[in-house]
Amino acid sequence: MDYDTTGHGYARFRRADPRVAAYLHAALGYVEPVVNVGAGAGSYEPAGRRVVAVEPSDTMRAQRPPGSAPVVAGVAERLPFRDGAFGAAMAVATVHQWPDLAAGLRELRRVTRGPVVVLTFDASLIGEYWLAAYLPELVTIDGARMPEPAAIAAGLGGDATVTRVPVPFDCVDGFVEAYYGRPEALLDPEVRAAQSLWAFVDPAVADAAVAALAEDLRSGAWDARWGALRDAPAYLGSLVLVAAS
Repeated sequence: MDYDTTGHGYARFRRADPRVAAYLHAALGYVEPVVNVGAGAGSYEPAGRRVVAVEPSDTMRAQRPPGSAPVVAGVAERLPFRDGAFGAAMAVATVHQWPDLAAGLRELRRVTRGPVVVLTFDASLIGEYWLAAYLPELVTIDGARMPEPAAIAAGLGGDATVTRVPVPFDCVDGFVEAYYGRPEALLDPEVRAAQSLWAFVDPAVADAAVAALAEDLRSGAWDARWGALRDAPAYLGSLVLVAAS
């Protein structure tokens, strides 16, 4: 995906949610320095610790806020650091964008002495989300892009765990499942533009899915089928944390 073209709204809609961040930061532990690979606009970087970010996109690097960690232009498969340079490593919602997952995971492990933590999505669970009823491409596209958590764990080696992370109702990190109980948000093209899925969907198909969702919200059909989600404080969907020691 070309984030230099499509990534302009990420700093606004893809902010770190503190409840999701708590899982990530607990898995990182309190070692430093931390390298954040595929760092984007800097979400989830732990405050109060030395962090170095790696991000290939000029557009994403430009959205990092003043005072954020120093950022290096680079890719996961060729990290410009010596062996064991970092105490911990993190990669948030990025591994599905890497052209060579195995090489990227080897590099994470090579430059890190301690824990490596990957926040990603489990493709086997994506089809359970209500959007798949409107956009079956959610399963075929994201299902094909998302590496299996077990494969990530195996690539990192060590004592790896996979934990499903609950998505809070008012999650401020606007990935697709963040709006599980706020479906109206997906009618907003700016919200969708901050979700990489839509860049892979034919515009006519996307328009038809959004139109169908809008009609079901108008008629009450969405609420008749999934309305209980509006009262659910959290959603256990495809968001997972892979942590290797």
